Amino acid sequence: MSCNERRTVLQHGFHLMAKPAGPACNLRCSYCFYYEKEQYFPNGQPFRMSDQVLESYIREYIAAQAGPEVVFDWQGGEPTLAGIDFFQQALALQKKYAQGKKIRNTLQTNGTLLDEGWCRFLARNRFLVGLSMDGPEEIHNTCRLDAADHPSFNSTFTALKLLQKHGIELNILVTVNQHNSRYPLEVYRFFRLHGVRYLQFIPIVERAAGQTAVVTEQSVEPKQYGVFLTQVYQEWIQHDVGQIFVMNFEWILAAWACREPGVCYLAPRCGGNLILEHNGDIFSCDHFMYPAYRLGNIHDEGGLQQLIRSEIQEHFGAAKETTLPGYCRRCELLFACHGGCPKHRFNRTPDGEPGLNYLCQGIKLFYQQAKPSMHQMLELIRKGVPVHNVQPAACVR
Repeated sequence: MSCNERRTVLQHGFHLMAKPAGPACNLRCSYCFYYEKEQYFPNGQPFRMSDQVLESYIREYIAAQAGPEVVFDWQGGEPTLAGIDFFQQALALQKKYAQGKKIRNTLQTNGTLLDEGWCRFLARNRFLVGLSMDGPEEIHNTCRLDAADHPSFNSTFTALKLLQKHGIELNILVTVNQHNSRYPLEVYRFFRLHGVRYLQFIPIVERAAGQTAVVTEQSVEPKQYGVFLTQVYQEWIQHDVGQIFVMNFEWILAAWACREPGVCYLAPRCGGNLILEHNGDIFSCDHFMYPAYRLGNIHDEGGLQQLIRSEIQEHFGAAKETTLPGYCRRCELLFACHGGCPKHRFNRTPDGEPGLNYLCQGIKLFYQQAKPSMHQMLELIRKGVPVHNVQPAACVR
């Protein structure tokens, strides 16, 4: 029986990620798709979640979760602009409405505002922190500048060391863009050198304004994305299996093992990761923060449950599967890809059908290179042998 046949239908679990400071950010990364969202909010409106929205969010989100654990994901913009006092209030409300459930918090940040006070707070309350960083200084500073065009590396690197000093659970989020995609080993080895154990690579794919299939100059090229992942993968297999955890590789290994994916873009359907803006508006997905994908407001009659179960959201999630081109349905790697993120599916297949993932060439390259060692690792796991005994294949250049 194939992985597609064995994989169970996704349940109605969901995540509602919150943006306490909305699209506000103190950086102006050249590839960022989000700070432009300021145009969707009235002039003069503060980019800070109100007490009323915060309490409604926490109360309704906990009540809507069937399991014993609830995870609150705080993102941006730059969420630390909301201030420590905001998060202290959030923690107090979580305790008030917990109903015996275990509460966890994650924070995705550029790190530039973190100091000893912030890190003591994050450590004391056991936050998982996702720190956005693109590699060593010259590579990082190519795209990640502040509003005054000053480089951000020193501030972010200081945050990395502070987070490590305070023993905070840490995951580095690396965008793979036009520039740093040319330096996969330099990027990976930099983080290994500085004691990072958890990494995640996020491809930058942004369409040029007013264009259907033309991407911005910061977007990674499809083949180069595959080369980047493959070269990092080979380095990881040779030196770091079991020591460093690259989430992209963990997710693919799960696919080869016929397990549910650990991330929405590899799932057969999506729609389970929604966004709460600072003003209470709820959107279908972080990558579709446009008026057409606004489901409503958390204060609407019927509340959160009605919005996430709405016909609009059900259709949004199902479309990932129902609009998949025949070219993809016939692909031997469908079980591990499922067409990828709908945001990236704007190319045409070789036979002219719309809906092909822009990154398809690179994804296939990486999967084909990883396939032999993926099978080896699965066999080692079944035998109870440490996976660091896997033998890497030849590296793609």
